[in-house]
Amino acid sequence: MGFERIWAPWRLAYVKGEGAELQPADCKLELLPGGDPECFICQAVADTADRRRYVLARTEHSITILNLYPYNTGHLLIAPRLHRARLDELTDGEQIELAQTLTRMVGLLEKVLRPQGFNVGLNLGRAAGAGLPGHLHWHVVPRWVGDTNFMPVMASVRVIPDSLDALWQALTEALAES
Repeated sequence: MGFERIWAPWRLAYVKGEGAELQPADCKLELLPGGDPECFICQAVADTADRRRYVLARTEHSITILNLYPYNTGHLLIAPRLHRARLDELTDGEQIELAQTLTRMVGLLEKVLRPQGFNVGLNLGRAAGAGLPGHLHWHVVPRWVGDTNFMPVMASVRVIPDSLDALWQALTEALAES
């Protein structure tokens, strides 16, 4: 059986131990009420280092982050700023703003990446596939005809053609222009 090679330059800081300042034990972040110090979304909300955390946008009730382990180029996570595990915990204002943020981010991705479609979804609970079941977050995954090529099927490898740094830069510049 062969091995797979995956290009992931954004993980170099972690491998070299330079990402230690992002680890919960080392963080002295002022979390919002109810925030979980182990939750990467709560950490991103509390941290002002948007580029380091790949935060694209913040609103009163939401945060948008690039997924560190994307299914496809442009994979975003949109979450409430407060640590909420259930939909019925969201206020009306949070629900409205999350929907508006989702709409805005789809428009941003359409402008910058020109995808031909999207997968948008929420995994509610661990049994449904939520890797972070304590903090609601919607996945926005741009799709192109043919992006499910032979690599995932034959080699169990996904090819992500852009670095997170380059994508963050392009998306934040486009947001600043809008």
